[in-house]
Amino acid sequence: MDQITFSESECQTKKRKTCREIYLARMDKLIPKRQLEKKVARYYSNGQTGRPQYPLPTMLRVHWMRLFYNVRDSAMQDALRKIESMRHFVDLKLDRLLDETAILKFRHFLERQGLGKGLFDGVNKHLGKNGLMFCEDSIVDAFSNSAPSSTKNECTGLEKAISGALV
Repeated sequence: MDQITFSESECQTKKRKTCREIYLARMDKLIPKRQLEKKVARYYSNGQTGRPQYPLPTMLRVHWMRLFYNVRDSAMQDALRKIESMRHFVDLKLDRLLDETAILKFRHFLERQGLGKGLFDGVNKHLGKNGLMFCEDSIVDAFSNSAPSSTKNECTGLEKAISGALV
C-alpha cells in the first residue's frame, strides 16, 4: 500500500467539495473513457526507450484537462503540482508527476497520429447527448481568473453548466 501525502489526506477528510472537484467528477462520468482509450491504445506503444511511459488513461485525462481549462503544457504541469483535485482526476501522486515535456510529447503524439480531432469530437459527441457542448476557445484559463468578490465560493460558468445538466 502506498503512503498518502498530507495533501491527499486533507483532501480525503474535508467535508465540502470545491467546484473544481464537482466539475471533474462529473466530467469523469460523462466522458466515454474506455471507447476513447481503445482508439488511442493501438498507437500508444510501450516499446519506447528512455524513461517509462505514463499509463494511457492518465495521459488522456491530462490531455482532456488541458482542453477543459484551455491551458498551456507548462500551466498544466504547475496545476498538477499544486492542485490535489486535478492530480486525483488523472490518478497521479506527487512522487511521480508529469512534466511539461511529457505533456507536450503526448500532445504531439496525438497530432502525428491524427487522433486529437477524433478525441475532441468523441468527447463533444458524448457531452452533446447530455445537452452540453465543448468549445476549445470558449473555456477560460481557470488559473488566471481572479477570485470572486463574494465571500461565497462560486463556480465558473462552464462548471455551473456541467453541474446543472447533471443534477
